[in-house]
Amino acid sequence: MAILHGLSPAPVEHCRVLEVASNEGANLIPMAYAIPGSEFVGFDLALAPIERGQARIRDLGLKNVRLFQGDLLEVGAEMGRFDYIIAHGIYAWSPQPVRDRVLALCAELLTDHGVAFVSYNAMPAGHVRLMLRDMMLFRTQGMGDSLERVEEAMAFLRFVCDSRPEDDLFRSLIEAQLKRMENRTAAIRHDEMSEAYQPVYFLELIEHAQRHGLEYLSESVLPPPPDPGYRAEIHKVVEGLAGGDILRQEQFLDFLRMRVYRETLLCRKERRVQRDFSAESFRRLLFASQAVPVQEEKPGAAAFVLPGGIKMESNLPGVTALLLELGKAWPNAVSFETLEPHLAGAGRVLDAEGVALLVRLAISEMIELRAWNPPLARTIPERPKASAVSRHDACTRDRTTSLLHLMVSLDDIKMRTLLKLLDGSRTRAELLQAMAAELPQTPFAELEEGIAGALESFYKSGILEA
Repeated sequence: MAILHGLSPAPVEHCRVLEVASNEGANLIPMAYAIPGSEFVGFDLALAPIERGQARIRDLGLKNVRLFQGDLLEVGAEMGRFDYIIAHGIYAWSPQPVRDRVLALCAELLTDHGVAFVSYNAMPAGHVRLMLRDMMLFRTQGMGDSLERVEEAMAFLRFVCDSRPEDDLFRSLIEAQLKRMENRTAAIRHDEMSEAYQPVYFLELIEHAQRHGLEYLSESVLPPPPDPGYRAEIHKVVEGLAGGDILRQEQFLDFLRMRVYRETLLCRKERRVQRDFSAESFRRLLFASQAVPVQEEKPGAAAFVLPGGIKMESNLPGVTALLLELGKAWPNAVSFETLEPHLAGAGRVLDAEGVALLVRLAISEMIELRAWNPPLARTIPERPKASAVSRHDACTRDRTTSLLHLMVSLDDIKMRTLLKLLDGSRTRAELLQAMAAELPQTPFAELEEGIAGALESFYKSGILEA
């Protein structure tokens, strides 16, 4: 996003990254493994998760990542400067002195073209969550901090919901929030039931950042297709209401979105942020796509579908050729130079129409923009090798983070067993024999049938390394 907005951030392959309140380093450690030329630092006030993360770092033999116990109010310049700072899940869940220190630390430690990531619960939809929080805290006061307390609070909300008439507005609001909170018991302790919980309006966060010499860059991802900002009739009204001020436009749009959460990127105030994407910005990026072609009845049109079911049709030959080329390369990315002939106008120079097309494809998630290529396998090799992080996770966790930084479930014992064996020393036949020895109760034919699909799944999710 920084490149798209005209900044020159440090290359991913050679940068310094700091994570505030890093817990056990679940975010930093996979990045450190995938990007050995960069340095990663994380700290947290809680000692137990830091010690777990340090043990994991030792097991993996990583030398470019450091976790330490530290108080946000006390750490500072001794850590050096950083190209990227991550403050996830802390700003809206902390008292005012801590919130202020988060932004002050970013201002102190960011390099000239550095980028800070700050996540927070947002208004106006945060009012609904505050209402439910009040109910949950009132019901469970005096119960201490436990998962049972969360379960009791949720049960009370269900009781409140069931007591309302079927067509009641408040019932609908509570039902929607209950659905969102399902299977989030541990997260609810941190979010709705934490000691401090203060959703903020977008402009409040930005004004606070500006007082520390920081400026709004963008959100961490492009808004999805249904966003009201893409509707010409809405955008025209909002632009008029905001008087051309991009920050006020964002705040007005949050009212229309009923925004509940934001992941905002900040940069130094003196940086000139480019709001319109240029051809030069795209030339500095790599492109990837999981879209696969599907049969379409319309003559002259091609259709593509993403794993999540999102579908797109196009009658533009350039788009078809571009997506087919990216699909063949996935999980790897393709350079701009390779794709430019499919996007360019006369003279094979990317024109404004080509830039607009790339933006539309990125917004629809038909293409993925990257600033670097992880060390991924180019195909499933004779002796497949999974990342050491994923093999380690297969021994200790029910999920792993791939080299693409995607979360992959390891619920299936056969998948987990296979993953542990993928150290690059075994052929498929040898893997099958090893799995049969590990899982003697599983029919051999079942293991044989599943191994090809499992390897394909690991490859597509970015677990297999070069």
